[in-house]
Amino acid sequence: MTLIDIKTSTITEKGQIVIPKELRSESFLQGSKVAILSYEDHIEIRPLKEIDETLFSMYASQDALSEHWNNEKEEKAWKNL
Repeated sequence: MTLIDIKTSTITEKGQIVIPKELRSESFLQGSKVAILSYEDHIEIRPLKEIDETLFSMYASQDALSEHWNNEKEEKAWKNL
């Protein structure tokens, strides 16, 4: 993957950032859905249409999944399997 450009943005108190106008394309217009992929040392923002919904679990880390799966309700559901 080739680096095309570098721009800066400031994170607000609410954790919001602005994608600089020069970097926006048809995939990043107002109201567009995006996927935010979190890695140990960086994050990526991709148009949601690029992420096949059947592959979401591949992108989720074990820690992120355990947050939703390691709870009393899930333990009861899986207990006798």
